[in-house]
Amino acid sequence: MTLLYARGSRSEALTADDLRAGLEVALQKFQAERGVCKNVLVIPPDHTRFDSRAGEITTMFYQLLGDRIKDILPALGTHAPMDEEELTHMFPGVPLELFRPHRWREDVVTLGEVPATFVKEVTEGIYDHPWPAQVNKLLVEGGHDLMLSIGQVVPHEVIGMANYNKNIFVGTGGYAGINESHYLSALYGMERIMGRCDTPLRKVLNRASELFCQKMPIVYIQTVIESLPDGRKMTRGLYIGMDHDVFFEAGKLAAEVNCTRLDEAPQTVVVTMNPSKYRRTWLANKAIYRTRMAVATGGKLVIIAPGVKEFGEDPEIDRLIRAHGYRTTPEILERVEKYPELRNNLSAAAHLIHGSSENRFTVYYAPGPLSKQEVESVGYQWADHVAMSERYQVANIDTGWHTTADGERYYFIKDPGLGLWMHKDHPSARI
Repeated sequence: MTLLYARGSRSEALTADDLRAGLEVALQKFQAERGVCKNVLVIPPDHTRFDSRAGEITTMFYQLLGDRIKDILPALGTHAPMDEEELTHMFPGVPLELFRPHRWREDVVTLGEVPATFVKEVTEGIYDHPWPAQVNKLLVEGGHDLMLSIGQVVPHEVIGMANYNKNIFVGTGGYAGINESHYLSALYGMERIMGRCDTPLRKVLNRASELFCQKMPIVYIQTVIESLPDGRKMTRGLYIGMDHDVFFEAGKLAAEVNCTRLDEAPQTVVVTMNPSKYRRTWLANKAIYRTRMAVATGGKLVIIAPGVKEFGEDPEIDRLIRAHGYRTTPEILERVEKYPELRNNLSAAAHLIHGSSENRFTVYYAPGPLSKQEVESVGYQWADHVAMSERYQVANIDTGWHTTADGERYYFIKDPGLGLWMHKDHPSARI
């Protein structure tokens, strides 16, 4: 009993009623085998993954299970905790006293290690250290008879396709596991993994699941969401299960609906980042990750992100970004060797690598409160978000090709966080 429910295709448009029906079927199948669940833990993503419909699904589970839900642990990973307004917006009707914070530097236990020999094999010799499988202690000590891990399968810079057990080992993971996972993927190369399901880090996490999580009653609820050119979000799939199959089934559909191959590499790409979701470059740099394989060499990427006010998700990572900047991979690797503060924060080092254009194209950042001096001190060019919004008419256009009044041709993407764009001849375009 591993795949409890599966519905999805490029033509599906799943409604709230469809989602609820799928959840009910899955619950019935699980409880028919395991018995009625009385101590349930829900693990959704945070508000930055609002489009996943995970908040809506969490609310549905609360309506279905009521006081059998004892704890809700948002899978924050390294993200800043959600405030009351964000919780209420994402999880309407769910009592706030059910939510538990995840402190990734403190609230974790180590289940064991994936052996270095395995890590070295799947990374093709690039990384040869054991990987510590860490989770929030609530998963081990909470006595739950059902854990509902909710999220969206979508292209991702660290693991290829997000969610499934990433929600557990990274979303509720700890300092060591997150640092090592992000760094090994950065060394392997993000352009080799994005949009793919079978990546080195995924193999490591799957091995960790096999070794350490077989007795955990985790049910994965995976959505596949397509972002249409006009910005509307269409739910194409819902997959619910307990093993790797649920991820790979969802991943096939996500690769179809979330990966766009362009016949021409744009000299100019313009993106807008939703200010309610993207307040720091730590997350807003998805604008770079998801478009880097499309931008022409020598071209430019204009990021209109009026909500961005800081760099890092916590004060220490913010300081490290300011101190070291978004540099090329060889430069960051040198700094990891030279500076213990960066060597001890490898997820920050990985982020700096991911956020670099490797000097192949120019990044123009148009943030909110961040000053021109701050933006340019970390390696980007600054731009005014009001002026860029007017020049590229972002309020009035859909995702696709456009031309400015003075003849500049550009490719526009409305909130690229749900997709991946690449030139059809890019080496990684054959997914």
